[in-house]
Amino acid sequence: MAASPAYGEEKGGSSSLGEPEYGHDPASGGIFSSDYKRHDDLKEMLDSNKDSLKLEAMKRIVAMIARGKNASDLFPAVVKNVACKNIEDPNQLIRASALRVLSSIRVPIIVPIMMLAIKEAASDMSPYVRKTAAHAIPKLYSLDSDQKDQLIEVIEKLLADKTTLVAGSVVMAFEEVCPERIDLIHKNYRKLCNLLIDVEEWGQVVIINMLTRYARTQFLSPNQNESLLEENTEKAFYGSEEEDGKDAKAEAAMLAKCKPYVMDPDHRLLLRNTKPLLQSRNAAVVMAVAQLYFHLAPKAEVGVIAKALVRLLRSHSEVQYVVLQNVATMSIKRRGMFEPYLKSFYIRSTDPTQIKILKLEVLTNLANETNISTILREFQTYIRSMDKDFVAATIQAIGRCATNIGKVRDTCLNGLVQLLSNRDELVVAESVVVIKKLLQMQPAQHSEIIKHMAKLTDNIQVPMARASILWLIGEYCEHVPKIAPDVLRKMAKSFTNEEDIVKLQVINLAAKLYLTNSKQSKLLTQYVLNLAKYDQNYDIRDRARFIRQLIVPTEKSGALNKYAKKLFLAQKPAPILESSFKDRDHFQLGSLSHLLNAKAVGYQELPDWPDEAPDPSVRNVEVPEWTKCTSREKRKEKVEKPFYSDSEGESGPTESADSEPESGSEENGSSSSSGSSSSGTEEDEEEEEDSGEQSEDKEEEEVEKRPKRKDKEGSHKAVLGSAGRYALGRQGGAPITPPPVQPIPSSSIISTSLVTDLEGLTLTDSSLTPTLLSPAFSAVKTYELLHRMAGEGLAVEYCFSRRPFPGDPHMVAVQIQISNNTDTEVKNLRVNEPKPLSGMRIQEFPEIEHLAPGDTASVVMGIDFCDSTQAANFQLCTHTRQFYVSIQPPVGELMAPVFMSENEFKKEQGKLMGMSEITEKLMLSEKCQSDHTIVQQLTSAANVGRVPCGASNEYRFAAKTVTSGSLVLITLERREGSTAQLTINSEKMVIGTMLVKDIIQALAQ
Repeated sequence: MAASPAYGEEKGGSSSLGEPEYGHDPASGGIFSSDYKRHDDLKEMLDSNKDSLKLEAMKRIVAMIARGKNASDLFPAVVKNVACKNIEDPNQLIRASALRVLSSIRVPIIVPIMMLAIKEAASDMSPYVRKTAAHAIPKLYSLDSDQKDQLIEVIEKLLADKTTLVAGSVVMAFEEVCPERIDLIHKNYRKLCNLLIDVEEWGQVVIINMLTRYARTQFLSPNQNESLLEENTEKAFYGSEEEDGKDAKAEAAMLAKCKPYVMDPDHRLLLRNTKPLLQSRNAAVVMAVAQLYFHLAPKAEVGVIAKALVRLLRSHSEVQYVVLQNVATMSIKRRGMFEPYLKSFYIRSTDPTQIKILKLEVLTNLANETNISTILREFQTYIRSMDKDFVAATIQAIGRCATNIGKVRDTCLNGLVQLLSNRDELVVAESVVVIKKLLQMQPAQHSEIIKHMAKLTDNIQVPMARASILWLIGEYCEHVPKIAPDVLRKMAKSFTNEEDIVKLQVINLAAKLYLTNSKQSKLLTQYVLNLAKYDQNYDIRDRARFIRQLIVPTEKSGALNKYAKKLFLAQKPAPILESSFKDRDHFQLGSLSHLLNAKAVGYQELPDWPDEAPDPSVRNVEVPEWTKCTSREKRKEKVEKPFYSDSEGESGPTESADSEPESGSEENGSSSSSGSSSSGTEEDEEEEEDSGEQSEDKEEEEVEKRPKRKDKEGSHKAVLGSAGRYALGRQGGAPITPPPVQPIPSSSIISTSLVTDLEGLTLTDSSLTPTLLSPAFSAVKTYELLHRMAGEGLAVEYCFSRRPFPGDPHMVAVQIQISNNTDTEVKNLRVNEPKPLSGMRIQEFPEIEHLAPGDTASVVMGIDFCDSTQAANFQLCTHTRQFYVSIQPPVGELMAPVFMSENEFKKEQGKLMGMSEITEKLMLSEKCQSDHTIVQQLTSAANVGRVPCGASNEYRFAAKTVTSGSLVLITLERREGSTAQLTINSEKMVIGTMLVKDIIQALAQ
C-alpha cells in the first residue's frame, strides 16, 4: 500500500509488514491483547506541547479506527485536544460551538473536561458563550448528577449576570438542576423582573413560570382576607345601636385581628412588569403571564388576562386547544372574567371536534340566568350538526345547564324529550342518558316522560341508552305500575342477545319489581335469574346468585333478606353534573400536567401560600462602594438613561434596578428596588411609540420623559385592589428632580369669576387647612379611597372639586373627606412618603392632629398628574397605622376650562387636524335630547368650558390640560334622529382617545 510507509516510520524501525508499532498489535489484532501501554504512548503524544506529535498521534488513531481496532480509551485525550483549542478561539461563535459539541458527547469519562469547560465559559466576556454555558449545565447534570454542587456554583454565578441574553437560559438550568434552591433567586428577583421585558420569548416563559412558584413561597395570598370581609361587611355596615356591649367588643376584637392586607412591593413589581407581556406575539408568553395572574394576582386584577386569551383564539387550532383548556379551568372560578367575551366562544362549523367540545365546556361554565336563553339558542343550532361526538357533548351541556340553573330545567327537559323523536339514534341515546339524570331531581312530576321513554325500548339499540331507560323504570316503578312489568317481559325475551350493561339493569329491574309487585313479576324474575345464572359473563352470573339469595326467602337466607327493600329501593341522591375541569386548577395552568390532568414527569407542584410572609429583606442587594459615584448621581439627576444600554454586559459595571438607593433605611431599600428605571423609562418608551406623542418643549429634551398612560381602560376608581388596600410598588433609585413645567398664560385660562358663574361653586381663598371646607361631594362624583373595613373604622372618600389649586395652577385639586367611624380619637392624620411616578408631583395636606369619633374632616391636596391617568400612590398614616392608597384621575379631570370666541375656536381647530383629530359617531340616549341635558352630561364627564356657536345643532367646548396647557377642543354635532357626531381635536392623542370613550358613555346612558 502506498500509504503504509507514512504510518510505518517508527522510532525503533518498522515491522516487516509495514504496520505501526504504536496503537495496535498485528499478531493479536489488538482484540485479545493485554498490553495497553502502547496507548499510553499515544496519550503522551496527544498531551505533548508540539503540534507535530499531536497530529501524528491523531493520524495513527484514525488508522486504528479504520481497521476496526478499539481506541475508546483514547477518547478523553482526543476530545481534550479537539475541544480545548476551539474553546480558547478568539471567535465567540467558535467558542460557543465547541462547548455545545463537547456538552453533547454523552460519555461519562469526559465529565471532568466538560465541567472545566463550563466553568471557563461561565466567565467568558461574550454573553453568547455564557448563554451556551447555561445550556450545557442541564446536559452535564443528566450525565452525572454527582456534579450538582459544582453546577449550583456556576448557576449562582450566571444568575448574577446582568444581560438579557443569559437570563432565560440560566433560569432553565436552575429549574433542571436545583429548583428547590430558591435562596439563589432572592438577590436576583428584582433584576429578573426588570429584565423580563427584554428577554427572548423562550426565556420569558421559563422565567415567568419560575417566578410564579417563587412568589407562592415568598408572598402572602392577596385574597386571604376576602372571605372574612364578605362575612363581616354587611354586619359592620348596618350595625345596630341596640346591640349588647359584649357583641360590640367581640366584633371589634375580630376586626382588630383581621389585619388589612398590604401587597408586598416585590409582589406588585412582578405583576406590573409582566402585564405588558400580555400583548406579546408569542402565545406561550401570553399563556405564561395569564397563569401567573390567575395564581398570584388579586381577584379584582385577574380580569386583565381575559382579553389577551380571547385574542389567542384566532390562532392555530393547536394553540386554541391549549388556551381553551386553560380558559375552561379559569371560567369555573372566575366566570365574570370571560362573560363580556361570550360570543368569542361560539362554535364555527370549521372548528375541529376537540375545539368545539372545549368551547362548549366554556359556554356551559359561563351560563347564568342572564345569558342562558342566548346560550340555549346556540345549543339548538349545534344539535343539528353532522359531527355526532359534538352533538352528544351539546346534549350533555344542556343537561348541565338544566342542573345548574333551576329556572330553565323544565325548558331543557322538554327540549330533550323532543330529541327522543330524532331520526339519529345517537342523538336519542344521549338524550335518554341526560334525561335520566334530570328526572332524578323531580321524578314524581315527570311520570309521562318515563312512560314515553319506556316505549323507546323497542327502537333504541344503543346499550347505554337502553340501560338508562331500564334503570329509570326500575327506580320509579311505583310511578308506572302498569308499564314496568310489560317492559320486563319484553326484555326477558331478548335477554340472551343484550349487551352486558343492559343485562345487569334487566336483573336490577326484575329484583325491584319482585319486591314491589311480586304478584305480576314473580315468574318473570325467576326466569331472568335462571337465564343469568348460566350467562357467559361472570359478573352477570354473580349478580344473579347474589340477588336470588337476597330477595327470594329460603331457609339458608340470612338476615339481609329482611332489608332487601331498603337496599334496592333506597332514596338515591340526584347526580351532580360537574365540569371535568373543576379540580384541575391544583395543577399549574399552562403546564403539560394540567393539559393531561395527570402529573407528568418533571412537574413541580405549585406551592401553597405561606401563613406568614417570609422576611422581604432577603431580596435587598447592597450597592458596592465603587458604584456610589457623585458624578454618576448628578448625571442621573439631569438625564434618566434607559435601563438597558447597548453596551450592557461586557463594557463594565452598570447600575441594576435591583440595587438599594444610596440613602435611606434598609426597609426603604427593600421596597425601593422595584425598578424605577425599568418600569418608568421602559414602559414609557413603548407607550409613547403607541400613542405617537412627542415632547412639546425642545428645551426640555434632556429632562426625563413624563409617563403616558397606555391602558386606556382606566376605571376612574382608586386602584386599591378588591378591598382598596393593596400597596403599589414603591419606586427606588436616585432622587429625580421634577422637570420644569411650562407656565400656562393666565389669559387663556377661564377666570375665577367665570368659574363661579359657570359652575355655581363657592370659591374660597383659604389655605390647605384641615378645617372643614364646603365639600362639593353632593354636586361632584365621589370615589372611595379607603373603605371603613380596610381602614379599621377610618373611611376616606375623594372627589375632583374642579377648583384651581392654591399655590400651583399646574396641579389638580383633590378634595378628601375623612370620617372617623371608630370609638377612639384618631391622631396625626397625614400623607407619608408619596412615591409618584417620575415627573408626577404631590402636595400633601397639612397634618390633622385630632379627629374625634364620629367627626368628618375635609382637606385638599394637589397632584400634578403630568397629563396622565396613571395613579398617584402615597401612604395615609395615623399615629398607629399606615394605609397604601392610590388616586387615579378620570381623563376629564386633567383639564381646565378655557374661554374663547367662535372664531378663535375655528382657528385653533384648523391647527389641530389630521392625526390630532378623532371623530366618532354615537347614538344619544332618550334623556339626552335637550340642549341643557347634553351640556350637563358632557361637562360632568369633562372639566370643559362652552364656546359660543351660531349653529343650533352644534355644541362646542374648549379646555387646556392642566400640566402642559395643550388645547382640547370638543365639537358635538346633532344629526337626524338620535344620531350625533363627536369630534375632538388635541395634540394629546391619548387624552383625546380616552376622552371620546368617556363622553360617548356619558351621552349614551
